[in-house]
Amino acid sequence: MHWADHTAQTLQNRDGSQVIASGITPSGEFHVGHLREILTAEMIHRACLDAGMESRYIFIVDSMDPLRRVYDFLSPAYQQYIGHPLAYIPAPGPDGEPNPDGGNYADHFLAPFLAALKEIGVEPEVVMNHQTYESGAFADKIHSSIEQKNEIRRVIEEVSGREVPEDWFPYNPLGSDGSIDGVSVTGYEHPHVHWVDSHGVEGTADIRTAQGKLPWRVDWAAKWGIHGITCEPAGKDHGAAGGSYDTGIPICEMLGSQPPHKLV
Repeated sequence: MHWADHTAQTLQNRDGSQVIASGITPSGEFHVGHLREILTAEMIHRACLDAGMESRYIFIVDSMDPLRRVYDFLSPAYQQYIGHPLAYIPAPGPDGEPNPDGGNYADHFLAPFLAALKEIGVEPEVVMNHQTYESGAFADKIHSSIEQKNEIRRVIEEVSGREVPEDWFPYNPLGSDGSIDGVSVTGYEHPHVHWVDSHGVEGTADIRTAQGKLPWRVDWAAKWGIHGITCEPAGKDHGAAGGSYDTGIPICEMLGSQPPHKLV
């Protein structure tokens, strides 16, 4: 039996329709290696359909993820956008300079990849993660994460074997300049997270909007529940013992949802 058909057979033990997912951070040009995860999910989705099951394939674009550094193809002008969500910064022009008329950074790198997928007959439902935050769909998961921050910290430390900083908080608000870097949480009164940034500016983030985001290990677990994901294949970097999949499963359960079938 083909491994995708075997996975579909395993998923039949779960009630309801299947939601197969994959995801990516649009930090730059997509390369051929990115196809592996997308095609793995596509094959499972098709195997589910072949088995007579209801199935959707969603492709989650982590457009709320921050710009980590000034990549080689970007001009030094992007230094000002470090820590800003990719959906909220301008796309680079041909010279690598920020182009205010070129749309946002995330869409700029995503569009040609989606066009390439369409050419090979792969057309998943695209979910832009910043829009999910904007819609308020993350609000309940964020609130639950904050209420259980000590338990989530314990899970991450015990499963991953790494120490979590004392000031760790399961929500990263955007500071006065739009960056999550250098922002410290000073308090929480539902639905507002109070913060002070590296400029000494104090402010408040509403968890029902895209004024901040969950740390990635918690964000991934929250997305599983929000979208009802039943299977999300992942590479060995995420699926290895103590990796983000192993921390995500108990965190997903703590946030009140059933985790997906793990497939490495």
